[in-house]
Amino acid sequence: MKSFYKIAFTVAILSGFTIQSKAQKQLSEGSFTYNIAIESSGSESVSGNLNGAKLTVYLKPSLSRSEMNSSLGTETTVYDNKLGKGFILREYSGQKLMITATKENWTQKNQWSDNLKFNIDNTTTVIGGYNCKKATATSDGKNFEIYFTPDITLANKQYNNSFDQLPGLPVQYQIKSGNLTFKYTLSGVSYDPVPAAKFEVPKTGFRVMTYEESQQLKKGGS
Repeated sequence: MKSFYKIAFTVAILSGFTIQSKAQKQLSEGSFTYNIAIESSGSESVSGNLNGAKLTVYLKPSLSRSEMNSSLGTETTVYDNKLGKGFILREYSGQKLMITATKENWTQKNQWSDNLKFNIDNTTTVIGGYNCKKATATSDGKNFEIYFTPDITLANKQYNNSFDQLPGLPVQYQIKSGNLTFKYTLSGVSYDPVPAAKFEVPKTGFRVMTYEESQQLKKGGS
């Protein structure tokens, strides 16, 4: 009888490990989409043009494409992990701009996240059917609050420099800037292969400028 209970206990433990390993899935290639909502805690109004926006991320092991669509237009960021560089596409009000970025530009663009350290709360919260853990951080006066699921891991974690230290896929997160809160909520995950064309540099249709030129243009408009 003792032998029976010992075997049953061992099987139960092994079954637990089996269930856990099956539950956790790695996304090495595919895409996921977020719905974006914007809230204001102050007197400033929130543009209805921004509410209802969507962010879609396409991934391959060494390539990423983050595409935000709203009624105002589309902004796309494509990054090559191996080369350490990429480009940004901005399509607003009929104007199409492509900003090229070298490895040094990319480092400069994302240097604010170098000191970003998350505190993870191991309490589990269910959001949209996903078991999530909460992570918080602050950088450059912006507060980050993220719920991520450890059940889905990403082979390419460099698609977003802010989240590369999180051991899972962000399911819901908020970025606070001043009185505005930008809330992203995961609406779908796909493991379907992503066409290589998604990561190719457009050959025509865009006005091309360097990252340095875009920064000068930004300063001139501020």
